[in-house]
Amino acid sequence: MRRLATHNNRLLWATVVLLAVLLATSLFSTSNPARKLTQNDINAAVLKTLETTVLPSPAVNAYNTIIPSVVRIIGLGKPAADKDGDELAERSVGTGVVITDKGVILTNLHVVQGAQTIKVTFSDGLETTAIITGAQPENDLAVLQAQTIPDDMIAATMRSTAELAPGDQVMAVGYPFGIGPSASSGIISGLKRTFRSPEGGQPMTNLIQFDAAANPGNSGGPLVTMDGEVIGIVTAIYNPNQQRSFIGIGFAVPIENAAAAVGMHPF
Repeated sequence: MRRLATHNNRLLWATVVLLAVLLATSLFSTSNPARKLTQNDINAAVLKTLETTVLPSPAVNAYNTIIPSVVRIIGLGKPAADKDGDELAERSVGTGVVITDKGVILTNLHVVQGAQTIKVTFSDGLETTAIITGAQPENDLAVLQAQTIPDDMIAATMRSTAELAPGDQVMAVGYPFGIGPSASSGIISGLKRTFRSPEGGQPMTNLIQFDAAANPGNSGGPLVTMDGEVIGIVTAIYNPNQQRSFIGIGFAVPIENAAAAVGMHPF
């Protein structure tokens, strides 16, 4: 499978050809109805369509494909000791991705762990609460079930990582520092990486390394191909300077591991 950037190209070319055929049919049916449409007529129409039609880039297609399945996640808890009031305060902000049309969401465990209330906002603006239905601490993954879902809920499509290779184009979509939804594109930098957080937590293995910009808030969001298909869940950024800002090294848990947290095969 080397389809990471070819599927959308085929769709783009199919669109071009369709537009060209429609253009050629329209021109020749009005100007010379007696003459048959030839291959040369279609070729000329394709060239004209290419010159006059601006097609979306692969990155735009990837974003448009995945964005209906991306959610903003806020973990709420008791306010700090030095603050008054009983109203729950925001403890964490992250991202999640819907993987079934029943509202099952994958995110990072550290985004929701310890939260008294988990708030989810869907791409259409619907806000609801969610509960944790599963966890995979060794991969920093949590499974959520949204209490309410949009009527037209669209689940993300997952893709095997078996044939990923360094250099393949990818996109991270999420809510860095709560801003978003935001997209950043880059490439796969490496595979089967091991990462241990600066806090000395349990090392995670078999990670995808990527260089698409990711920051706090991207945690739990999807890493996708240029077809908009999920290959991983963004889980960590490398911060040797302790500044919690992106320096070009991000890590994602492969979707096979993430799907296992839900007890499902991703494909």
